[in-house]
Amino acid sequence: MIQFTVYGEPVAQGRPRATTIAGKARLYDPAKSRSYKEYVRLAASEHAPATLLEGPLQLVVNVYRSIPKSFSKKKTAQAEAGVIRPTTKPDADNFLKGVKDALNKVIWKDDSQIVSVTVAKFYSQRPRIEVKVQALEEQVQQLSII
Repeated sequence: MIQFTVYGEPVAQGRPRATTIAGKARLYDPAKSRSYKEYVRLAASEHAPATLLEGPLQLVVNVYRSIPKSFSKKKTAQAEAGVIRPTTKPDADNFLKGVKDALNKVIWKDDSQIVSVTVAKFYSQRPRIEVKVQALEEQVQQLSII
C-alpha cells in the first residue's frame, strides 16, 4: 500500500479552458489546477514505487478543507470532530479528478486501472488531502492469510 499526505488547501480540478491557436481550438487546464496537480505529483513522487503499479487498484482520497471563519466555537469543534461535513462546492469528484490526473505515470501506468474509489470531504484546522493506493492483489493476499 502506498499512502501519503499533501498539505495545504485542497484544490479541485477546474473546468478546462479553451483558446484558439492558429485557427485551431485547444483545451488547457486552469493555472490553479495545473499548479496544484504539480504539487500533488511532487508529493507523490517521494512515495512512488520503483516500477509503476499495474493491475486493478483501489484509491482512497480524504479531503480536509479549512473550517470557515464564520463558524462558532461550538460549530468549529463539531466540524473538527467530523460531525459537520462540507456540503458546499466543489464536489468531491472534482478533488478526485485532480489527484487521479496528478498520479498518472507517477504511481500507476493509467488511471483506468482504478476499479474502486472512496472519496470523503471533511473539515480540519490543517487542510490537506490524504491518499491511499492499494493493489487489489495485496488485499486478496491479506484476506487469504487471515
